[in-house]
Order: sequence, then structure tokens, then C-alpha cells
Amino acid sequence: MEKKIFVERETFEYKGNTYFSYFIKGTIRGKDVKLAVIPPDKGGYVVLDIVFDNEMACELALKPYEMKDDKGNVTAAGNTYSVISVDENGLVYECPVKPAKSSDKALLNMLIR
Repeated sequence: MEKKIFVERETFEYKGNTYFSYFIKGTIRGKDVKLAVIPPDKGGYVVLDIVFDNEMACELALKPYEMKDDKGNVTAAGNTYSVISVDENGLVYECPVKPAKSSDKALLNMLIR
């Protein structure tokens, strides 16, 4: 990925409790966009809290993949995404994320081009 994209977080209240929502902001064709990202499962929110620690933004890592059939033909290709941070000792913390909705996926694909 050539340009750096950051996943940000902000707090929101729900039933008297405070939670974080995770999102990416960007500009596409002069229009400001904000797309939601989520961990692959509910337990991933604990992992995201560890990755973010006290920060409100962390870098998005993009990892391309390809799936091939028995003949070696590419049948599917795309990207997987993770949020990463590095602590003061150089340890890397990482949590996979995915776009929350199909419209978020479309926006993310436009942003990474």
C-alpha cells in the first residue's frame, strides 16, 4: 500500500456504557467519506483495545491474497486488513479488521487505489 491509511476510533454511549467505534476517513473525488471497520468476531474488540492501547489512531495494514484452483488459475483475489501498532520496545501488535458493510468495502477499495 503506497499511502498510509489510519483506522481511528471514537467513543459512543449505549445503554449507559461507553464503547469505541472504529472507522477510516478519507476523500474520494473531493467527497469526504467515513467508513466503519469491525473485527472478524465479537472477541476482537478486546484485541483492538490492546492494539490501540491509549492511541486514537493506528495504521491499517493491507495484505493481498490469491486463491488458485488445481490448475493454477486464480479463482479469487483481494486483500485482508489489519490494524497495527508498535510499542516502545518494538513489539508489533496486530488485529484483523474488515469493512462493516458492503458499502464500506466499496469505499475502502476506492481509497486504497
